[in-house]
Amino acid sequence: MKLVPLGDRVVLKQLVAEETTKSGIVIPGQSKEKPQQAEVIAVGPGGTVDGKEVKMNVATGQKVIYSKYAGTTVEIDDEEYIIVKQDDILAIVE
Repeated sequence: MKLVPLGDRVVLKQLVAEETTKSGIVIPGQSKEKPQQAEVIAVGPGGTVDGKEVKMNVATGQKVIYSKYAGTTVEIDDEEYIIVKQDDILAIVE
């Protein structure tokens, strides 16, 4: 199954957060709060949304930081995705 976002929406896949202590012990991401960093999986076409012309500023494969409480979480084929509006993306990580 494939997700195809509409309008100014973007499909994100949250990046797994792992932290390594100074002694080299890896702490899995579940032990602390989730980061708001994700990879762009699919981008909507943009166009006219709510009477305004919207140009999409992100592309598939980019890493982004998104707003903490933004979007809708969906699970497809045992993978978890987040669908957000482009306005909920705060920055592109380069």
